[in-house]
Amino acid sequence: MTPAMADDKKTSRVALVTGAGSGIGKAAALALLADGWRVVLTGRREAPLKETALQSGVGERALAVTCDVTDPQSVRHAFDAAVNAFGRVDMLFNNAGIGAPAVPLEDLSIEQWKAVVDTNLNGMFYCIQNAFRVMKTQQPRGGRIINNGSISAHTPRPNSIAYTATKHAVMGLTKTASLDGRKYDIAVGQIDVGNAGTELAQRMTQGVMQAHGAVAEEPLMDVDIVGQSVLYMANLPLEANVMFHTVMATKMPFAGRG
Repeated sequence: MTPAMADDKKTSRVALVTGAGSGIGKAAALALLADGWRVVLTGRREAPLKETALQSGVGERALAVTCDVTDPQSVRHAFDAAVNAFGRVDMLFNNAGIGAPAVPLEDLSIEQWKAVVDTNLNGMFYCIQNAFRVMKTQQPRGGRIINNGSISAHTPRPNSIAYTATKHAVMGLTKTASLDGRKYDIAVGQIDVGNAGTELAQRMTQGVMQAHGAVAEEPLMDVDIVGQSVLYMANLPLEANVMFHTVMATKMPFAGRG
């Protein structure tokens, strides 16, 4: 393959990233765009999406589309916009998610519980479903889905029942979608992130409750490292799949947490 052909192949790849206006979603979107991908940037607020697109400096290869993942019709619209603009979807980074206040589970309101479930579980399913809809019928067929789990999919923190329960559920989505995607050449994997340096994670540096009840500061890693991890997974040929990838701050409490 000549260099020109390789460049054409890179710029023909299309990714859709949810929650692309900030944090991990933004880092992943920028990594993909820098590598030549065309990227549909989705999120609830248009301004941060456009800022991500502007920061990338790639012009029309970045497309901002507002999307609320808790609304199935909004999700369908985002995927349709991707196909209308770029012709296909090769990769979904299923990233959008929220947490609930760190309160004892008996004090968590039903509304707070439902909000987390609606975003982290239902929203992720809507995105997987639409990715399957597009990927199984496009030519060439297939694609890749990367779900954003968390190390909370393996080990919980205190007072995190809604977030932890949904991230455990994401693991179920990943395993089942990976199985169901085989017949369509759809590879499904999951990235589990621990203490990336996002705005939401800054509280870790001020001290968070540990399993034994004490409050301790925790280190963060550069969020761009997560973006590079997503890029690595995205660039694999469809004959290979990273089903679970954990990337975390080296000195954070995880193994032997608490």
